[in-house]
Amino acid sequence: MVPSRQRDLPHTNDQRRPAPPMVPESQAFLTLEGILASGATSRRPLQASWRRTIGAFAALLLLLAVSLGFGSAAKASLNDDRYDGNIFALYAGNGSLVPPRSSLALALEQHRVAVVVFYLDDSSVSKRFAPVVSELQRLWGNNVELIPLVTDPLQPGGKDAAGALPVGDPSRYWSGLIPQVVVFDRQGQVVFDASGQVEVDAINGAVSRATGLPLPAPSGLGSTRSFNELNSEVVSGGR
Repeated sequence: MVPSRQRDLPHTNDQRRPAPPMVPESQAFLTLEGILASGATSRRPLQASWRRTIGAFAALLLLLAVSLGFGSAAKASLNDDRYDGNIFALYAGNGSLVPPRSSLALALEQHRVAVVVFYLDDSSVSKRFAPVVSELQRLWGNNVELIPLVTDPLQPGGKDAAGALPVGDPSRYWSGLIPQVVVFDRQGQVVFDASGQVEVDAINGAVSRATGLPLPAPSGLGSTRSFNELNSEVVSGGR
């Protein structure tokens, strides 16, 4: 028999831990809300820092792009063999010459007087000759087909299997020098062919003969004159 007093002793498995203090529901909500608010507040400085970094990087890229653009324009010069862009737009103020509105083959097929100018955009001599080409367009307008052609894709005096290129192929007429001006009459015959800084009035004389139109006035020993490092103008020998 177990003494009755021992049966009154509590068993270890029946022991209970103290219950946590009760927190009112409103207080628990406020506590959770405060935690969330605290976390949101801690993230704000980091987000603001990222925005400032990204903004500064974008501004730096924009500044670099603008600087490179202005730097290229500032380096443009009549007297170097460096590509600066469309030489007629840069050095003659006339970007309408490129691309030409017609091909040599089409001009000959239509029996139109054609003036072909061989040049390169990265050639100082071509840059200085650009105002002459623009002046030809101003003087003759739609009376001739003015066809400026870069020589990169051409082979000077090229030949086909039969020994000669078709009459409408510009390579047939390029001598290998730039600038070069070739004037064709209505029958497709070459009436003028000269290289270098050709005088504008010499070209005008050939165009006048090919078209049957009078020479534009004034006429004389035309040439070009530079008035700054980017531009030049065509002047007549009589001026």
